[in-house]
Amino acid sequence: MPRRRQLVQLLAGLVAAGFGIALTVRSNLGLGPWDVLHQGVAERSGISMGSVVFGVGVVVLALWVPLRQRIGLGTVLNVIVVGAALDVFLAVLPELHGPVARWSLLATGVVAVGLGSGLYLGAGLGSGPRDGVMTGLARRGMSVRVARTGIELSALVGGWLLGGTVGVGTLVFAVAIGPLVQLFLERFTLVAPSPDPVAVTAGAG
Repeated sequence: MPRRRQLVQLLAGLVAAGFGIALTVRSNLGLGPWDVLHQGVAERSGISMGSVVFGVGVVVLALWVPLRQRIGLGTVLNVIVVGAALDVFLAVLPELHGPVARWSLLATGVVAVGLGSGLYLGAGLGSGPRDGVMTGLARRGMSVRVARTGIELSALVGGWLLGGTVGVGTLVFAVAIGPLVQLFLERFTLVAPSPDPVAVTAGAG
């Protein structure tokens, strides 16, 4: 059974990730690769972005079956909580204008996603569905770098074609998210990390 601290940290991290994604959406300066896809699908389908995060998470999680990945409590809650939190925050966060306000939203959002990722990964209750696919591919001989780059580029291009927001914020997110997750993961890891290579994914994880 997971400890109470693990559960609290897991949930706090997932909510923080949803909050961070909402801030980057409101900045309108560009999103992380997966969130470009989520926004693009939401724009085309007319359903909420949080619902798309949930739906894509379920589809990606299905890929764990042939890859023989083990699903943890954190994996399941990742699919549910991030999308729900994203919709809640998008409903209450106002549209802001002007470069200072928009860049502040972007910077705060990227830090919040990094913090959220460090918290939920550090809880040791399972990685997000997207991370698990990359790790599963790495077990079968593909390098983590190739797996992560290929999947995220596919999500980015697909989302851009669907109308998701790609901009300077996308580059900022790509450059900053790795160091931020590493920074927070070092401070919030509650259990020994898995020996498997872990690829940290931008966005919902």
